Amino acid sequence: MTETIEAREPAAAGDKSRKVFIKTYGCQMNVYDSQRMGDALAKDGYRQTETMEDADLVLLNTCHIREKAAEKIYSELGRIRLLKADKALRGEELRVGVTGCVAQAEGREIIDRAPVVDLVIGPQTYHRLPEALARVAKGDKVVDTDYAVEDKFAHLPRAEAPQIRARGVTAFLTVQEGCDKFCTFCVVPYTRGAEVSRSFGQIMDEARRLADAGVREVTLLGQNVNAWSGEDAAGRPIALGGLLRALAEIPGLGRLRYTTSHPRDMDDDLIAAHRDLPTLMPYLHLPVQSGSDRILKAMNRRHTAADYLALLDRIRAARPDIALSGDFIVGFPGESDADFEATIRLVETVGYASAFSFKYSPRPGTPGADMDDHVDEAVKSERLQRLQALLREQQMAFAESLVGRDVEILVEKPGRYAHQRVGRSPFLQPVVAAADVGEIGDLVTVRIAATLPNSLLAEGSGAVRVGDARRVA
Repeated sequence: MTETIEAREPAAAGDKSRKVFIKTYGCQMNVYDSQRMGDALAKDGYRQTETMEDADLVLLNTCHIREKAAEKIYSELGRIRLLKADKALRGEELRVGVTGCVAQAEGREIIDRAPVVDLVIGPQTYHRLPEALARVAKGDKVVDTDYAVEDKFAHLPRAEAPQIRARGVTAFLTVQEGCDKFCTFCVVPYTRGAEVSRSFGQIMDEARRLADAGVREVTLLGQNVNAWSGEDAAGRPIALGGLLRALAEIPGLGRLRYTTSHPRDMDDDLIAAHRDLPTLMPYLHLPVQSGSDRILKAMNRRHTAADYLALLDRIRAARPDIALSGDFIVGFPGESDADFEATIRLVETVGYASAFSFKYSPRPGTPGADMDDHVDEAVKSERLQRLQALLREQQMAFAESLVGRDVEILVEKPGRYAHQRVGRSPFLQPVVAAADVGEIGDLVTVRIAATLPNSLLAEGSGAVRVGDARRVA
């Protein structure tokens, strides 16, 4: 929906030194969206600031996946109300916007509950942000949560090379939005809409601009990224595997990744791409959510535990060194002890390098919220603790399996100390290395000497292990 709610006295026009503070919640796609909003606002005279108190415009780019997401935003808006009032006493103006999935879900209610908000912009309409701000400057409050008919990516300004370089040598690139799977626990189809794929040409153009500006690794994003489909430059139909092959030909791009995938869209060509493309990293995030067929059916996942394990066998046959990541929900309505034990058995069978796990929490408007037999919170907490202990054990075992091995890392940034650099392994782990290992943006090979709880240490890093002060040569 798009509407003007009320009129006020026109605000004073801003100058060329206007500053915007963008706070991002949730997934990598929201990070990408925030960057693109920053690009659009840069064309409108805004510079980004890392300090909310310095801003003329505050945007909260919200996520609706986690529990009590909306209430957290209203709490933040309460603090911003005080900041806005303080600025007003000094004769300064602060405009406030809520964007993203909570904006889509709550719409006008946000302004009704928090009058400090000047505009509400959904995830499909943030390309219209400068236009909305112009209306706010005339005294309107604006809600724009249409599923835009036009292609928002075609209307967004291109990021300039200095902006890209400032973000580092890795970048996100959204290729697909929305989801048609309608898992009964998930709000994405309602906040992001149906599955839509960006055009091959748009994706290739953006990837080339990223590479030309010095980006060495690109992660393709989508709510259901392996549902991407399109036509290549010759008009031939292709899916994600074909897109990855085309991207692998771009000079300068040394690494490719993608997330998040659905098991039902993992086709033979995409599996073959993992076998054939050295630039496609051997790391796959493939959520299963539960190991119980009964719960998977209730979740509307449309695959069984056996289907999932058979798919992993095919993937590992194509790329034996692939590291697997997953998502798990414990305590879905009706989950019994036996259902949970099936999840534990699946995790033990797979052996994950990393994973995300959560207690089920109902989302208003989703089928799961209306189901009977919700699991007691104490039971959910106990199950989650047990699952997470097993997943941590597997993560540490995978990290320790790399000790003594040579691993290629992409050098991403300076380390905590002057004698260090931080890179990332093919398996997405941070790696602390010596400063002379290479320049930022270099792909270099290091030998792993030791592990930390959330990172690896390369030989020669001189690192001190926090907690037990164990030194690594």
